Amino acid sequence: MSTGHEFRPGLEFDVPSLERYLGANLAGFSAPLRVRQFPGGQSNPTYRLDTPSASYVLRRKPPGQLLPSAHAIEREYRVMLALANHTQFPVGQPLLLCEEPHVIGTAFYVMEHVEGRIFWDPTLPELSREARRPLFVAMAETLADLHSVDYVSIGLADFGKPEGYVARQVARWSKQYTVDASVAGRVDEMERLIDWLARNAPAREQPPALLHGDYRLDNMIFDAQAPRVRAVLDWELSTVGDPLADFAYHLMVYRIASGGVRGLGGVDLAATGLPSEAEYVQIYCRRRGLGELPDLHYYIAYCLFRLAAICHGIAGRVQRGTAVSPQAKLYAAQVGPLAELGWRTAQGD
Repeated sequence: MSTGHEFRPGLEFDVPSLERYLGANLAGFSAPLRVRQFPGGQSNPTYRLDTPSASYVLRRKPPGQLLPSAHAIEREYRVMLALANHTQFPVGQPLLLCEEPHVIGTAFYVMEHVEGRIFWDPTLPELSREARRPLFVAMAETLADLHSVDYVSIGLADFGKPEGYVARQVARWSKQYTVDASVAGRVDEMERLIDWLARNAPAREQPPALLHGDYRLDNMIFDAQAPRVRAVLDWELSTVGDPLADFAYHLMVYRIASGGVRGLGGVDLAATGLPSEAEYVQIYCRRRGLGELPDLHYYIAYCLFRLAAICHGIAGRVQRGTAVSPQAKLYAAQVGPLAELGWRTAQGD
């Protein structure tokens, strides 16, 4: 086995220190350890750990000054552990959480490595036309299954504050946009959306559910041979709240044209073999036993605003020099287009 490690500049850590810690704390671990950083990961750097007997995945907080509530790997670990131990929902098995920064410089957790396929382009160009729709069905049904989990029974009753979830989210991301605006700049459509969302909130939210918070194609591992989700990844933004907010965030892929954020806007879905947006909504509703999704228009506008705010935050990290992904500048460039699309959606386009 090669002992060469692969890190992006600035995201290296002390491998011998990690090797000693895992040897003392992770059952079945055997040295030597080889570390290779994955190319993705806008927020929490992620690494593959290979040993002679097994492979693992490590996710850590990034180095440097962090916002108090950001990069919450402890929350990721908790929700994944609850799902892995008490449900059949597809997640990798969490194995160890280390909150002591002296080991590799920041807190981290280790989980099992799940084999399978990750797709980055929602048009699925690497698949045949016939193979694409079943993957979308699996994706929609997996999210519906998450929203059907009894989060109280698996120990997550205190994982979030479901009442007023969307209003708090609008306030949170509005505040985050304002904080980042001094570095990343102001965007007129973002400020219009902040006002519109506050004045047009739905009268009643849906019964609360466990939310992923960043559910999208490239945050899941599919079986190599079948249209089946083997693991949903990246639970940093997970919480308890209104499931329509989670679904609408996922549904945005149909509205967004590919740029830094990949989307299906402008794609001939029928020719590509993908379900239409309306069909996709029906797949999700059928799995959950719902007749319709009220106020979906508002939720999509909110989610476009939220994604624009996330990209605005990435733009701030680019300006500060703390962005961890080589794609960060592409995401930062999407703030304007996403905000404009969100405003058009709010106006009924």
